[in-house]
Amino acid sequence: MQHEITSKHPLLDENGHLIECGYAKSLILDYDRKAIKANSLRIKEWDYYLVYNDDFAIALTIDDNSYMALDSISLINFKEKWEITNSPMKFMTLGKRNFPSSSDSGDIKAEGKNYFIEFLNKGKERILNFKMDHFKDDKSIEGSITLDNSPRESMVIVTPYKQSKVHFYYNQKINCMKAKGKVIFDNKEYIFDKNSFGTLDWGRGVWTYKNTWYWGSASGVVDKHLFGFNIGYGFGDTSNASENMLFYDDKAHKLSQVKFNIPMKDGKEDYMSNWTFTSDDGRFEMDFVPIIDRASNTDFIVLGSNQHQVFGKFSGKAVLDDGKEIIIKDFMGFAEKVSNKW
Repeated sequence: MQHEITSKHPLLDENGHLIECGYAKSLILDYDRKAIKANSLRIKEWDYYLVYNDDFAIALTIDDNSYMALDSISLINFKEKWEITNSPMKFMTLGKRNFPSSSDSGDIKAEGKNYFIEFLNKGKERILNFKMDHFKDDKSIEGSITLDNSPRESMVIVTPYKQSKVHFYYNQKINCMKAKGKVIFDNKEYIFDKNSFGTLDWGRGVWTYKNTWYWGSASGVVDKHLFGFNIGYGFGDTSNASENMLFYDDKAHKLSQVKFNIPMKDGKEDYMSNWTFTSDDGRFEMDFVPIIDRASNTDFIVLGSNQHQVFGKFSGKAVLDDGKEIIIKDFMGFAEKVSNKW
């Protein structure tokens, strides 16, 4: 049984402990950074946007991990099978970036030498603007994308950690935002139009030092209906709820447990071979054919991150709450495994 949070109240009590754990279909609980009682260096806040179509994608991150911050731009070309990521870092930001306490309002801007990224929330739409002078060698990148903030329901989860009552993760994933705009890189325009969609990963929390997570997401159109999904697991105490959810015409449909079956080769994950996804209730059964692995592996002894964000195409079935089967074929999305020491 998964617990749904339905009443609005603060996220944390006077001791910095979660008042209620589980899932919701909107950002119903009030986040307040000042209410956190954990070591301030453990607080992590970020907004991550992914905008894509069948040909290419742009990913933008602004985060504040307290002892360091990361501003990231990624351009991924699915047809030519290449990706470029540039992620300037800053140190000891300690919440000075003033992240909004909700995804519903508030702007975020990050800037440094030769670059800026900003996320503007206009209520009915979100505007993503960015420019970096030396994105790749001496080649610059710039772009402006508008997202229609239309979905009424999204995936929200409140995840505790068994190790400590003051550690938690409060997360929202918004799928199926219609995107329009363009990105310019190396004298080429990448146009996002009616067949392009955006996803927001909004995260606030106090994390433990070492974590591994699995996350998958896709958004698009099936038989003239907006359809998408968010799947994942791997960290924290998820006994109250999973983050697995389907989206169909702006309505959320809760799933139980979904397993990522990553193929193995010579004792290691073989990310570019075909994956499968299975569920304990039979409501999410998919094959996944990889196109490109946006991989990175950094190790600074005490800090490190091993990331594999694999873009590809899903084929299979998903079942809505009322039993309706959604059959998809070659549906673009991604699935990832990330291990962090942070």
